[in-house]
Amino acid sequence: MIQTIEYVLYAILIIACVGSVYFSLRSRRSTDPAARGLYAAKMNVSMGVMLIVLAIIQMFMFSGSTIRVIIGALFMVLGAFNIFAGLRNIGFYSRRQP
Repeated sequence: MIQTIEYVLYAILIIACVGSVYFSLRSRRSTDPAARGLYAAKMNVSMGVMLIVLAIIQMFMFSGSTIRVIIGALFMVLGAFNIFAGLRNIGFYSRRQP
């Protein structure tokens, strides 16, 4: 059961990492400012998911130490902020699309 959870978390981590790179490249190559902002917002969401999954893996799958828990909590807060900012920006830029 634990190995299944590990595989699922690692798969989500890899998908979020690939999504972050993909949306970053699309954002940098886009010439339309609205599309650029939308891709950057999607990159923020995928980066937030990546940080939260990384924190979950770090805090729960390995033997816990105080430093590991503090860094994991920091990653969770950063990831939650990235998801919040990305979703807010997705709403803003999707209303600007023609």
